[in-house]
Amino acid sequence: MRGQDATLERLRVDQPLEETLTHGPDPLHLAEVFGLDEKTAMRYADSARSLLNQAAEQPLQ
Repeated sequence: MRGQDATLERLRVDQPLEETLTHGPDPLHLAEVFGLDEKTAMRYADSARSLLNQAAEQPLQ
C-alpha cells in the first residue's frame, strides 16, 4: 500500500460507511456485521443519512 492515498485506517473507517450507504443506515445491522458498539453504529448511520440527504439535494447534471 506504499505510495497509495488510502491508509489502513481510512479503509477500516470506510468499510462500515460503505455498507451503510449500500444497505441503508441501520445501526443494528452495522453493529452485527462489524461488531460495533451501539454508539459507534449510530454515528455511522447518522453520517450515512447526512451523506444520502446531501446527495438527494444535489441537482442532476
